[in-house]
Amino acid sequence: MKIVDCLILGAGAAGLFCAARTAARGRSTIVLDHARKPAEKIRISGGGRCNFTNLYTNPQNFISNNPHFAKSALARYTPYDFCDLMSTHGLSWTEKILGQLFCDQKSGAIINMLLQELSDAGGALTLNTDIIDVQSNAGKFIVSTSEGQIETTSLVIATGGLSIPKMGATGLAYEIARQFGHTIIDTRPALVPFTFSGQDKDDFAAISGVSLDVRCQAAKGPDFRENLLFTHRGLSGPAMLQISSYWHLSETVRIDLFPDHATRDWLLEKREDTPTQTLQQALSEHLPNRMVPLICRSFENLVQRKLAELSNSHLDDIVETLKAWTLKPAGTEGWRTAEVTAGGICTGGLSSKTMESRHQSGLYFIGECVDVTGWLGGYNFQWAWASAAAAGAHA
Repeated sequence: MKIVDCLILGAGAAGLFCAARTAARGRSTIVLDHARKPAEKIRISGGGRCNFTNLYTNPQNFISNNPHFAKSALARYTPYDFCDLMSTHGLSWTEKILGQLFCDQKSGAIINMLLQELSDAGGALTLNTDIIDVQSNAGKFIVSTSEGQIETTSLVIATGGLSIPKMGATGLAYEIARQFGHTIIDTRPALVPFTFSGQDKDDFAAISGVSLDVRCQAAKGPDFRENLLFTHRGLSGPAMLQISSYWHLSETVRIDLFPDHATRDWLLEKREDTPTQTLQQALSEHLPNRMVPLICRSFENLVQRKLAELSNSHLDDIVETLKAWTLKPAGTEGWRTAEVTAGGICTGGLSSKTMESRHQSGLYFIGECVDVTGWLGGYNFQWAWASAAAAGAHA
């Protein structure tokens, strides 16, 4: 039986980062994972460039049953702290829209940095190893694996959530949490495209590939100003991914197709200045041509009419659709394409300062498995770094 001070299950962003920090404190540390390669979510993120954090990170960018839980960890390990670490490894970054930072040397460089940090601190990484069982006895944990048993006084669970199962996602973290008395907030796919059925699906498939800038909102939660993309199955793009984290089955979503316009005033001016222009011609100045007939379906008898022929009542109906296009998705594309998991281990059973279980001394949960879900744009990586740093200072 191997004996170590700290055993970390999961060689993703949170697990590797936490391991390096525990090892740097002089704690003998092993990271275990059933995968063949470490940190595959880092590798594919940001189109291979890894959107590793967001400069505007604050607790309001996260969804949780306890919106205050993430404050402590996020305050004590910031995006600038991670940037400082990258600088010491000679890595650089580029800021894109909305505070998103991408690694100039691509995602593999961040993985190599984490592995180098772990190695330099004296920690070890073991891959291709299945976790069979976890037991506790007399203040210690006995973890049975496909390669034998490991005894440890500090056990950190960083095995992630249920998103993207083809990359090896499992519910192991939730199983261990339940075993030690933790409550699991219902999980659901988040940052995921919407699917539609019936006429909507056919309509959206017909204009698949069309995109535009919108402001959108689920039934609950904030609105987001980003890009919408029509697909063969429904709606995607950053705007839809963002609101999917707040959406629940049978609810509607609302889309403002003219986010920068006082649309009624604009149409009144158009009717005055270009009275012979048709409604379709006018709308095509701001919407993709292929999309206009779809948007105007509820008043399709007006699309080819001249603006001068439209009454103020007509304009009111048109504006209502343009500013609050309301749709009811059939569902989402599910775990297959979800970037993260919403819900997870209830934060009421964890210390916000250390991420340690309140039910079992020496047991920690970090990263995606916890009921803290970030917006699109680097926030979930920052939660991984921050929660890992919190646990790494104590495990």
